[in-house]
Amino acid sequence: MTFQTRTSIPEEAAKQGLLAVTIARAVVAVRQAASVVERWTRAGRSVVTPLGWGVLAASVVALVLGYGFGWLELAILGWGAVVVIALASAWLAGRGAGAIELSLPVPRVAVGESAEAHLVARNPGRRRFSGARIEVPVGRRVVSRFVPALPRGGTFDERVAIPTERRGVVPVGPARTVRADPVGLMRREIVWSEVRMLHVHPRTIAVSALSTGFLRDLEGSPTRDLTASDIAFHALREYQPGDDRRYIHWRSSAKTGTFMVRQFEETRRSRLMVLLDLAADAYEDEEDFELAVSVAASIGARAIRDARSLAFVVSGRERPRREAVTRRAPAAATPVSGGGAPRRRQPAIGELPTASRDRLLDALCLVEADDRASSLADTARAAAESISGVSLAFVVTGGARAVGDLRQAASRLPLGIETVAVRCSAEGEATARSVGGLSVYGVGYLEDLTAMLARTASVA
Repeated sequence: MTFQTRTSIPEEAAKQGLLAVTIARAVVAVRQAASVVERWTRAGRSVVTPLGWGVLAASVVALVLGYGFGWLELAILGWGAVVVIALASAWLAGRGAGAIELSLPVPRVAVGESAEAHLVARNPGRRRFSGARIEVPVGRRVVSRFVPALPRGGTFDERVAIPTERRGVVPVGPARTVRADPVGLMRREIVWSEVRMLHVHPRTIAVSALSTGFLRDLEGSPTRDLTASDIAFHALREYQPGDDRRYIHWRSSAKTGTFMVRQFEETRRSRLMVLLDLAADAYEDEEDFELAVSVAASIGARAIRDARSLAFVVSGRERPRREAVTRRAPAAATPVSGGGAPRRRQPAIGELPTASRDRLLDALCLVEADDRASSLADTARAAAESISGVSLAFVVTGGARAVGDLRQAASRLPLGIETVAVRCSAEGEATARSVGGLSVYGVGYLEDLTAMLARTASVA
């Protein structure tokens, strides 16, 4: 009789645990190997040029065919290609210079001013630096400089000019060294710095008329609106329940036998608003739009310099708005195709930061004319709804904008706001006229703005 021995439960569990641990370790090893392969593959792709990949593929084919068919010449060519690839790889050994720094001495300039980046390469190591080529992307172009051989402690200082012909933000960098073998099989790039941003501000002009012409209004002047608490005294009236007892005029109350309280004229500290039209159809060409941006920037910069309360508004793109359904449709009503309420276009505006002159001009570096911008009238209405306390508004647009559109935009602003429209037409004639209470100025050069604003000294 034979007896079968059964494996105990603890032994089976131990075997299953050992198997699970083995599988887990195998999975981890495979993942690590895959990570290493991926890292080396990524490094190879970043270093080997298309010509290098072609030579590598040709060497493999030559070796396979040479040894497969006994072609000694083909095998020798294959090994020769392998030697060339090995020498090209050895050519890229090392990191080159010890440190490379890229800086912008002046991060903000105006259009037309000179700007440059400061490039410094140092060799603090013990070995002599044999030299390398440095590439610095400047906007859409790449500036190349060759660093000569540097001894221990040597320094290479170079200035890189940055074009400032157009308003905008120019990315500079990163600075990278490029080492390539003479044949062109290998190319290695080492990044040494971060990207620096150069803000090219619109050209501005000093506007002195704002500090004189609108001084009284901007510092606070009494209005015809009456209030129970302010500075400018208006008259006395009888006491009414709810009036502040601090403003009871006791002498007049003793004479009349009735409590009399002071009544004041409300004084307001006005707010200046600059509205820049971004509609592309308002400008005949790009020069007109750049002139409009410079005009608006000059007015805004002067207001910030004089510590005026400023709101700088640009027209944005219209966005669809779905109306809410306030009542249910009858049961027999025909359903609307597509479902939901009809869509309307809701005007959008953009308000630029005015905390400082640099922040405003930095934001103006990014504004561009847009074919889908809101109409000028809708932009003015949206600005009036979101910004309060405005007493003077400048509407800056292009020469292609009709005067009727300007009057329509001015009518969308609340009553009591003095509106000045500035139409910009590059190299055009400076004009000034009043249309239905709206001051319309034509500016052909930025220098015309000072003379035009001098005419508004009596507006306040």
